[in-house]
Amino acid sequence: MMDSIDVVLLTKNSAQTLPKCLDALYKNVPVHRLIIVDGYSTDNTLTIIKKYCQIHNHHNVTIIFDNGTRASARQKGIQVVQTEWFLFLDSDVVLCHDWFKKATKNVEPHIGAIWGIEVWSTIKNPKTLKLFLIVTRKIFEIRGGTHDTLIRSKLVKDIKIPNNLHVFEDTYIKEHITKKGYKTLACYDPFCIHYRTSSVWTIKGSLNLITESLQAGNPRLISKLLLAYSFYTTYSIYQIFTNNKTTHTVSTC
Repeated sequence: MMDSIDVVLLTKNSAQTLPKCLDALYKNVPVHRLIIVDGYSTDNTLTIIKKYCQIHNHHNVTIIFDNGTRASARQKGIQVVQTEWFLFLDSDVVLCHDWFKKATKNVEPHIGAIWGIEVWSTIKNPKTLKLFLIVTRKIFEIRGGTHDTLIRSKLVKDIKIPNNLHVFEDTYIKEHITKKGYKTLACYDPFCIHYRTSSVWTIKGSLNLITESLQAGNPRLISKLLLAYSFYTTYSIYQIFTNNKTTHTVSTC
C-alpha cells in the first residue's frame, strides 16, 4: 500500500476556497509533494499557498504556471508526478474525513482510478441529495471526473490530452485508462464537498456551463448525458430563483 502520494492541484484565483481545501487535504491525505498548476492568478492565491506551507511546515511544493486550458494544466501536472499513485484535486472542493484511507480500501490490481463523488455545498434537502448522488455517479460512469480522483500514475504517463479540451478533459483521461484494461471506480464514500462559485447560480452562468459542455462534447456523449444535465439545469434554475428571493428579502429588511 502507498505511504504517500503526489497531489496535483489546479488553481486560478482560488483564494476564496483554497484555505479550507488545503486544510482538508493535509488532514486527510499523506502528501508526498503538492504540485500547484496555476493559471496566473491575479488574487492572493499564491500568497495563501506560500503562507500555508510556512505555517504548517510543508515545503515540498512545486508551482507550475499554465495559461491554457484545463487539459494543458492537467497534462503539465501529470508530467511531473513521481509517486505510484497521485491525486487530482480541484481548489474549490473540500475532502471528507479520512478521504485517503477510504479511497485506498478500493485499490485492486484492476483499478486504474478512484473518484470520490462530489456533493454541491448548496444541497441541504435529503431527497434532493439522494437524487443528486445517483445522477452524479451516473455522470462519472459516462464521462469521468477529476474533482478528487486518485489515479495510478503509470497509466497516464504517456497521455497526450488535446489542448482544446477545457471541459471533458476528464473524459479523455478516463477513456485513456479504460483502454488499457483498467476500471475507473466512482465511490459514494469517500466524497468531497464542491463549493461552486456564485457566478454559476445566475442565468448567464448556467447557460455558459451548458454551452461550454455542448461545444466541447461529442454528440454521442452529450446524448447520454442529456437526462443528467437536465437535472443539473433544473437544480441550477431553482438555485437562481432561491438566491434571488433571498437577496430580495435581505434588501427589503
